[in-house]
Amino acid sequence: MAEHKHGEMNTFVQEKTFEGFVKFVTRTIIVIVLILAFLALVGA
Repeated sequence: MAEHKHGEMNTFVQEKTFEGFVKFVTRTIIVIVLILAFLALVGA
């Protein structure tokens, strides 16, 4: 088994995945808030 050395792992893929997740969640929250605002204005 290979010896683990702290701090040598390449985390580029994980960082890009997390960045995409954060963007997705942010955009989803914005859309939900806009839908709720629209429903409040229309009086549905």
